[in-house]
Amino acid sequence: MIHAAIEHLAQHLNQFLRRTHKLSDDIVVVSNVVAQDGTVAPHIANKLVVCLVNIEKDTLPQQAHVAASGAGRAPVYGKPLFLNLYMLVAANFSDKNYPEALKFISSAIGFFQHTPVFDHQVTPDLDERIDKLLLDMENLKTHELSNLWSMLSGHYLPSALYRVRMVGYGADTLTGQVPTVAQPVTSAGH
Repeated sequence: MIHAAIEHLAQHLNQFLRRTHKLSDDIVVVSNVVAQDGTVAPHIANKLVVCLVNIEKDTLPQQAHVAASGAGRAPVYGKPLFLNLYMLVAANFSDKNYPEALKFISSAIGFFQHTPVFDHQVTPDLDERIDKLLLDMENLKTHELSNLWSMLSGHYLPSALYRVRMVGYGADTLTGQVPTVAQPVTSAGH
């Protein structure tokens, strides 16, 4: 489901940028910034890179869901795990193309500012396991930004970090059944 969420956002960003900037090729790639051997990933040159930099459990209060049933027992479904995905959008353009980096990162920020909610009404192609994705741009202090880029590659790229809120796993997992309590029958007039 995490893959579906990140791919969905990248696909819609790519479509927007292709239309806006009249591009014939894809400009957005879902990728690490650095390959496993420590070198810059070769397929991200002159692209906007979308990558997942963290996953955390959202601390919203969560309760198990009890479904109504008339059979004397009601199924109990597990508490959904709400996730926050931290998605980085980084402009990886060579030195001579640095103005392009600024142009594309600005367009990406504008796109997500204009479309902060992705649900089945806004984007009908959203994976059916995902109810909606809510995007919030995150502010990073200079030392936090330095730590993030040290972890990713050591080389800063123009970028924006988004917290993507989503309902995660377990919402449809049956965990048990509970007896239902019938309402007492009262007669009018007694």
